Amino acid sequence: MTARLLMPLALAALVIAGCGAKSEAPAPDGSTTSTSAAKLRIAVIPKGSTHEFWKSVKAGADEAAAELGDVEVIWKGPQKENDREDQIKVVEDFVTQKVDGIVLAPLDDTALRLPVSDAQSAGIPVLIIDSGLKAVETVSFVATDNFAAGKKGGEHLVAALGAGPKKVTLLRYQEGSASTREREEGFLEALKAASNITIISQEQYAGATVETAQQAAENLLQRFPEFDGVACPNESSTFGMLLALQGAGKAGKVKFVGFDMTAKLLDALNAGQIDGLVVQNPQRMGYLGVKHLVDHIKKQPVEKRIDTGSVLVTKENLTDPEVGKVIAPPK
Repeated sequence: MTARLLMPLALAALVIAGCGAKSEAPAPDGSTTSTSAAKLRIAVIPKGSTHEFWKSVKAGADEAAAELGDVEVIWKGPQKENDREDQIKVVEDFVTQKVDGIVLAPLDDTALRLPVSDAQSAGIPVLIIDSGLKAVETVSFVATDNFAAGKKGGEHLVAALGAGPKKVTLLRYQEGSASTREREEGFLEALKAASNITIISQEQYAGATVETAQQAAENLLQRFPEFDGVACPNESSTFGMLLALQGAGKAGKVKFVGFDMTAKLLDALNAGQIDGLVVQNPQRMGYLGVKHLVDHIKKQPVEKRIDTGSVLVTKENLTDPEVGKVIAPPK
């Protein structure tokens, strides 16, 4: 009789223990994956999914999760960098799933304010990377000092142009993006400080893709067929401008400073078609974003502003070991 009573109790204990060992965690697409109950589930939401920059951010986030051991990174973002509604929905979905924290690169410094506030009201801490958010207090802001980076690029363009009267154009990225707006302002400050430079255009926006950037650049070339230098504030605007210059037979004939690094932009730098690229450290951005959010969750102090740095890359300094660390593809 005693044995009969003890057997069901023992089986029940085993079932309970087994249920406690693992939990089914909903993925962003609604599916579930078995994950350790002890792991913190950190959602990392980029501005988009196609640019090499975001692939490096993901590599850094995954590196932090692997190093910490008790963290699972869930990566999901909009396909294009102009889909604000999709990014808002991704944030809201992660709030519904009750993730432990969110690392977000907001597409728009105003449109994402309410979703972020709602997440934090629901007890989910949010850390911002890459691009700022207006009037919302979050765990921290981990990003490039974008104004300083843009000014660095502008100063290099001024030096590359040399003496004598020069005409320069700035192809902006898109409205609402705080990071690129700050870079554009940094570019303009450096250009305006040079008495020999006339800025002939600074109102044209490239849009979120290489295709829209190329079209915008081609429009600029038609309106202003004669100019001496050009500046662009991100990967897609830089590549779109490069394609337009190549198509018009002007690549290498005008001084050109852009932002971010891809294999094709590196080829253009080596070929003398780009004079400088201001390169951020997206892998470090993703790494520190996850690491410091987890620090906050574990009640450790976190600085409110963390600068991940930038490097001006030219054909001349490509062999510098410090430059190599930044431009090397993520492992």
